[in-house]
Formats: sequence, structure tokens, C-alpha cells
Amino acid sequence: MTQKQTMTKPEEVERVIALTNGRRISLTRALVMGVLNVTPDSFSDGGQYDTPDKALARAHQMVREGAAVIDIGGESSRPGSIGVTPHEEQQRVIPVIERLSTEIDVPISIDTCRASTARTALAAGASIVNDISALRFDPEMVTLVAESGAPVILMHMQGTPRIMQVNPQYEDCVAEVDVFFDERIKHCIAHGIDRSKIILDPGIGFGKRLSDNLALLSGLTGFRRFGLPLMVGASRKSFIAMLSASSDSPDHRLGGSIAAAVAAVQNGADIVRVHDVAETVEALRIIQGIRAAG
Repeated sequence: MTQKQTMTKPEEVERVIALTNGRRISLTRALVMGVLNVTPDSFSDGGQYDTPDKALARAHQMVREGAAVIDIGGESSRPGSIGVTPHEEQQRVIPVIERLSTEIDVPISIDTCRASTARTALAAGASIVNDISALRFDPEMVTLVAESGAPVILMHMQGTPRIMQVNPQYEDCVAEVDVFFDERIKHCIAHGIDRSKIILDPGIGFGKRLSDNLALLSGLTGFRRFGLPLMVGASRKSFIAMLSASSDSPDHRLGGSIAAAVAAVQNGADIVRVHDVAETVEALRIIQGIRAAG
């Protein structure tokens, strides 16, 4: 029996994300998206991959470790961040995407809120748009995504990165994110984006309290009602340190990050966006093996 046969139950029906180049990403099993921040100031790995050579080396490492998608960002969205100009953002990411797209065989996602950056990145070889504003910050983004046919990740965020962690408030975070997703999906469809191209992300750590993050991870199953892929990015987030005194530094949050990723997949996530690819891939293989044996 092959590994693929042991990982997938016979009754499971393949779900896919269609890319613009005719390729498809299978969601039969949960996938790992590797984070590649080409920035000097991201909350966890800022400055580690801020040159093309460093970024390319890290991307190749993540592919070897089992990443199914590489998500490249050139602007920090950590709490309190102010942002950079479109020119600076593109100077950081485009050389990496141009080279990487010819060197790896996994899709590249561009992490940006700007239509100009997304357009240039797609032309350079990216095939997914990951917008933490859910197409709200740049009015041109929805048209670009519709015309490109690229899959788009819509993330929930209360406020902006600069102020999102300044006293965020919810009556019921899960219910409010659900309403947000419903509105954003309708907005996308009304502007010509095919529903099958939409991926939902509840935005762990983006304008959320500890209780909100935990409620979202626990309540992910409810978002399955939309019939769309779910992505969760809980890797190295500060809520982990709130639960574990030994996790003050982001790079000391491996155990918590893996636990969050496993919980997310068990509760319905199709994709987990992580910094620690090898360890997360290993953990999910065990979970998937247990599921297949059940």
C-alpha cells in the first residue's frame, strides 16, 4: 500500500484550488503554506531573509521540507507596523518571485494589500493573492483578482496592522467573522470573482484578544458552511506566549504553533500558514495517518 493510499480515506472526494496556469492544488489533505517574509521588520523572522539569495535559499528549504505553497510578503503586518511604499514592497518581493518561479514546482502566493504589487507579482510568476485586508484597502484589488483569475485569500482583520491590537472588541468574535466572510464573499462575486477561487482566513492575531483567537480555532467548523477552503495562520503568534510563560520570544513558540496547526486541521482548516514547515508537516502526517486508520 502506498503512502498516498494510507493517508486518504476511500470515501473522500478530492477538492481543489484551480490556479491561473492550469495547475490545481489538491485539498484532499491539509496543506502547509510556508511563510517567507522578505522584510527587515516582520514580528518573527524580520531581517533573516531580506536579500534575494537568503530568501531563495529559505524557499528551497521549505519546499524540501514539504511546503505545498510559498507565501512571499514584502511588508510587515505585525501589530503597530506603519507600512512601506509600493515601490519598496515590490523591490523586495519581485526579484525573489521572478527567480523562484523558475526554480520550484510549488505555487507562489503574494502577500499584499496592493493591486499594483499583486499585478506585478502575478506577472512575475506568483499564482495566488493573499490579502490580509480581504480586498478592502485597495479598491483596485477586486478588479485585478477578478480579471487575473487567481485564487484569493480573504482574511478577517479588525482595524489596520498599526492599530489592530489597540483594545480590539467583539460581542461574539466567531459570529462577527462569519458575517464578515458572508459580506466579503458576496462582494467578490458581485465584482466577477468566481466563488471557487475564494479561500477564507479568520485572521488569528489580527485585531483579536486571546479569547477571540481561541474561540476562532475552536469554532472553525462553523465556517465550513461557506463550502470554501479555510486557511489558518497561527504560527508563532503572541497568543501562544499568553498561554505559556516559556514562549515569550516568537522563535520559542514551536510547540504552541504545532498545537495550533493540529487543532486548526482537526477543526476544518485546509491550509495552515507556518514558519516551521518541517515540524508542522511531520505533525500533520501523524494526524492524517491516524484519521486514515480510523
